[in-house]
Formats: sequence, C-alpha cells, structure tokens
Amino acid sequence: MADSGELREVLASIDREDPGLRAFLDVWPEDALARLPAASRLPLAGLPFAVKGPTGLRSYAARRLIAAGGVPVGSTSVPGPGTHWQTWGLGRHGRTVNPWRPDRTPGGSSAGSAAAVAAGLVPLATGSDGAGSVRIPAAWCGVFGLKTTNGLLPSPDRSGLASAGVLAASAAEAETYLRCVLDGHACVPPVLPLSAAYSPDLGFAETEPEVAAVVRGAVRRLEAAGVVRLTGGLDLLDPAAAWFAARGGDVRPPEAEVRAENDRRLDAFFARTPLLLTPVTPNRPHGHEGPGDAFSTALTWAFNLSGHPAASVPAGFTGDGCPVGLQLVAARGRDAELLGAAGAVERALSGPGAPSAQVREPRG
Repeated sequence: MADSGELREVLASIDREDPGLRAFLDVWPEDALARLPAASRLPLAGLPFAVKGPTGLRSYAARRLIAAGGVPVGSTSVPGPGTHWQTWGLGRHGRTVNPWRPDRTPGGSSAGSAAAVAAGLVPLATGSDGAGSVRIPAAWCGVFGLKTTNGLLPSPDRSGLASAGVLAASAAEAETYLRCVLDGHACVPPVLPLSAAYSPDLGFAETEPEVAAVVRGAVRRLEAAGVVRLTGGLDLLDPAAAWFAARGGDVRPPEAEVRAENDRRLDAFFARTPLLLTPVTPNRPHGHEGPGDAFSTALTWAFNLSGHPAASVPAGFTGDGCPVGLQLVAARGRDAELLGAAGAVERALSGPGAPSAQVREPRG
C-alpha cells in the first residue's frame, strides 16, 4: 500500500535503476500520482504494479487490479522486433538484463515484469504464459510466478495456449493478485505434508545436471520440513510438436494423439496425487546471444497444452550465480490450492537452513 511519498520513491527508483536494467517500455509518473487519491480509498490502497507489454494496461487483469485500488506505474519489456520470442525483452533503454547476471537473459516473454520484480522496483507485475512465458522469467530472475488454469481468466490468445499470470515478490503478493482478478477466490491453506511426485525431466527433457541437483536439493528440504511426501514420478510424451501444431492451427493426427495421451496421463496422475514437482527449465539462463538449439520451454509447455495451473518458486542457485526455479503443477481449476501449496514451499525454502545463496541480493 502506498501514500504519495512511497509512490514517488517507487517512481524515483524506476527512473534511477531502469537505464541499467531496461525492464520498462514506458513509465507513467503523472498518471500514477493522479490515480493515487481515488485508489487509496479502495482495498489495494494504491499498491504499485507494472503491466506486461504495450497493451498490458488494457488486459483484464490490469483493469481488475486498478478497480481494486492498484496503481499501474509502467509497462514492461517484451521481445522487440527482430528478437526471438524465447530469448529476451527489449525495453526503452535497450536489451533487458537479468538482475542477478546482467550477461544473461531474464527469460521471456514476460521479461521486464520479472526483472522489475526481482530488482525490487514493484511488488508485482502482470504477465501471460503461452509456453512458459511467466514461469521461465520467474525462475531465471528468482521471483515467484503463476500461470493460471487455461480459460480461468480472459485471454486474447485464439489458440487457447496462453493464460494470464503474475510475477510477484512472493506467493502472498500473487495471492493479492488472484483475489482481485478472480471473483470468489478464497485462500486454501494446505494440509501438510502434501502428497507429491517429483520428476527431473518428465521422461524426455535433457535437464542440466546442476539444475536438476539444485531442484532435487530443494525437494529434499521440503521432505525434511514435512511440506511434501513423495509418492512417485510422472513421464509424459515430448509435447514440442503438439505445441507447435496447436500454435500454428494445423494439428494432424500424430500431434493430436500426443496431446490426448499426455492429457490421459495427467488426468490419471492428478486423480491420485495433488501436486507435481519439476524444474521450471532444463537449463540455466543463457546469454544474450540466444538459446541455441535448447528449448527452455521443454518442461513448461506441456501444461499450456493441458491447461493445468503451474507456479515457479525460487529453489536456489547454480554455482555461477544463476537462479533456478522449482515448478509446482496442480489439477485444473485448483489455482487456490496451488497458491496455498506454493506459499508453504516458499516458506520452507527461504527459512532457516536454506542455502546462503537464497539470501543473496541481485546485482542490478
């Protein structure tokens, strides 16, 4: 919640830090300050937030946040003309950098939203996720990210793959977002331990050994803390061809069968187990030259095809200082339960006994 002095400090921080971070496309100081008197009388009481991309202010989520008293302070970077959608954002000052490792990408396409939250410029920012576009930058920037159940909130994506989401400083901030944008949302505290399965690769991805080790270490800490009880794993068919076919609108029988088979496996899995744990990406953040032949989306886009809600929680760091995300996936429509579980996971991974890397500051 913000008074005019606090909001001016947020805007001053953006003005000071963004030339190096390049997370914003545009900043609206006069408009934000003009909105504050009316917003301060509403539930969010002037909470500052950022919106994804040049059209983000018109999104359903942004309009709901404004109606609840949130104050949009600017639009965040997305891939610009001539850049590959998997790779980086292009802000008003140039290429967006990762606050932890400026020589690495923040991920995309919600690049600036993740970078702005990671740098502490705003507590939350809107995003959208069609293949991992919220979860990947959340993981690589060391913040919380949520992709909602497909169709739960309005989306302009005609393929049905993209879903609204949020990048936030914590699961609690994401709870604030969902409470405002989703009618009837109520927090669902988890009953611990949660029955969960862990898979480092979903049966097909080539996950980097160090990334897998960081996530497996986080899962072990969750077991030791009594947050999860592991009950097995899950293998899926590689969804790459099915995703590209769905995105292109030319789905042939082989791709349709892969999607249907994965849906059958996921339905059977979630009928007996409420939570799936995986790395968010099989790789660490790559350099600004691009991803090469690797698909950073390998572990995320299956859930855009299936529609399941999924979250990214910071899990730790690789030896070279790159953040790694733990992906949590729940049954369709169980967004409230997923957020409750994510909050418990987040507390266990950031509490006493967490690796010292967990408390390092970004190098923005």
